[in-house]
Amino acid sequence: MLNQRRGDGSLRHLITLEGLPRAELDALLDHAQRYVCALGARPPMNRALAGVTLGNLFTEPSTRTRVSFELAARRLGAEVINLEVQLSSRAKGETMLDTIHTLESLHFDGFVIRDSEPGVVAHVAAHVAPHVSVFSAGEAHLSHPTQGLLDALTVRQHKGVRFDSLSIAIVGDIKHSRVARSAYDVFTGLGVGELRLIAPPALMPANGEFPDGRRFTTPEQGLRGADVVMMLRIQKERMAQAEIPDGEQYFARYGLTAPRLRLAKPDAIVMHPQPMNRGIEIDSEVADGPQSVIRDQVRNGVAVRMAVLESVLRPRPVRA
Repeated sequence: MLNQRRGDGSLRHLITLEGLPRAELDALLDHAQRYVCALGARPPMNRALAGVTLGNLFTEPSTRTRVSFELAARRLGAEVINLEVQLSSRAKGETMLDTIHTLESLHFDGFVIRDSEPGVVAHVAAHVAPHVSVFSAGEAHLSHPTQGLLDALTVRQHKGVRFDSLSIAIVGDIKHSRVARSAYDVFTGLGVGELRLIAPPALMPANGEFPDGRRFTTPEQGLRGADVVMMLRIQKERMAQAEIPDGEQYFARYGLTAPRLRLAKPDAIVMHPQPMNRGIEIDSEVADGPQSVIRDQVRNGVAVRMAVLESVLRPRPVRA
């Protein structure tokens, strides 16, 4: 595994949440909470990253993650360049590292990368110049660390800082989900009382993955008494055509409806990383209902990414 740290122990990159100690996860969430503001209020801004140049390199479509990383950096005073990778020299055959080294020569200090190929983000992080940091904005099916942090922040806001008393259910296409893997890393890292995995057998992760999760094959079993219900999108882009479930049948067996939600605790919260397939993974009555905190997740994305960027980039070494 890539060493994400500088010689002094501080985070230099954020590629995965796996192995981050609880104290560090709590510190990042505390930091992010200071950047949360109510809708309609002017968002917090400062000049903590004045003079920093950050590049967004996304080879997969993104709305929430890309926009919130850009807003986070700009609200901290950084300059942000969004690179349309499909229009860049990579489309002419240039390697990712050649692109990165070119941008380093233009005095970039960090890169936010989303890529569909496993290992690309860590490969770039292992080869950048010593002063440069790399942030994963989603890597294949493996990880999405800032999504994991914003999910944890959302749970903490509604359920308190004690995760050891919570039962969290993750429902849906867990096998292909980087969101689920980062959620597992952060929730287990914060000491969750019980983590439940609810999925059809074909969408359940392999044995050996998610070792601390309890597995259920029906929502009727897995949702009972849950404090948090996290629904997942079916990752059609990561499946063979033959693997894609029929939407109507999937909703009938695994979609989150009001009657199924009533199996959870009365004050349970409902989460979804989006984009949502309404009527397949979740019913609109639930997605827009009083127990839904999906919009809070979106709001928390900017706050979390501000905290991560500031924590990683602010202590960067001074260059001669």
